[in-house]
Amino acid sequence: MSRIGKMPIPIPKGVEIKFDGDSLTVKGVRGELTRKIHPKVRVDSDGNKIEVVVPDSTKESKSLHGLFRALISNMVTGVSSGFERGLEIVGVGYRAELKERTAVFNLGYSHPINFELPDGIEAKIDKMKITLTGADKELLGKTAAKIRSFRRPEPYKGKGIRYSDEMVRRKAGKSGAK
Repeated sequence: MSRIGKMPIPIPKGVEIKFDGDSLTVKGVRGELTRKIHPKVRVDSDGNKIEVVVPDSTKESKSLHGLFRALISNMVTGVSSGFERGLEIVGVGYRAELKERTAVFNLGYSHPINFELPDGIEAKIDKMKITLTGADKELLGKTAAKIRSFRRPEPYKGKGIRYSDEMVRRKAGKSGAK
């Protein structure tokens, strides 16, 4: 039995849980999230907590137990308090700006990169810092990874877009003849 999977998920005030066949819908102040539940997993709710139960102890069921408990917990946390991811832009002349729902990046290429933000993700760009917020943790992570992929941090000068908690391992450049 999964140590993570057997922990109950507390439901905070203002969050509604609804089961509809094989899908689970969680609604809160930050929005509404829906996820399809695997047939080998059963979700039980008694009003103030959610429990994820698996009927057998096969390897697949055990792995799905912890996975779906974590996914449902992230849904509940997302609709109640939300998630936030920070990015930093490092480099001379690199900058970003927000035009309505489109982020425009100037990252040293011959052209600017226009990135349309997905529904459910909000961005705040302040000079060299980008703050992404949203209720869906999975979508937030994908969006942050996509933005980071426009100019990954390079190891010699450290230029590029990095997560705010990321440490870039620096390499020594050419030593050359002295």
